[in-house]
Amino acid sequence: MLSAVLDTNVVVSAHLNSKGATGLILELAMLRHFRCFVSQPLLDEYNEVLQKGRIGLDPQKTGPSMRRFRTSAIMVSPRRRLQSTRDPDDDIVLECALEARADFVVTGNVRDFPSRFQDVRVITPRDFVTVLASSPH
Repeated sequence: MLSAVLDTNVVVSAHLNSKGATGLILELAMLRHFRCFVSQPLLDEYNEVLQKGRIGLDPQKTGPSMRRFRTSAIMVSPRRRLQSTRDPDDDIVLECALEARADFVVTGNVRDFPSRFQDVRVITPRDFVTVLASSPH
């Protein structure tokens, strides 16, 4: 089964537009169509960004969604600290992916990541949907 770590922008985008590729990815993660990994620092970042008032998301909707996501995602505790990207928030995504030995990091900001980091491929949400559609379940 494929495995991935979702960057914060994917989770936020999914809440802003549940009909797009990111919404589908989040739903498929919660339905366990692929193994979705998360770490506590990454989960904290998801929640912090989702709760920012300027985004305009309703905590009454994001709260239940994130609780559902948390019960379906696989929690890992990264043991290795990285400084591989310009943004420390991106490093926590890679740390989680490396600890989980994930196949993919899914992000809308592929330019902020290397295209491959060790055995982890960095891929856009649209490309990840294509990968999921073409993989046997």
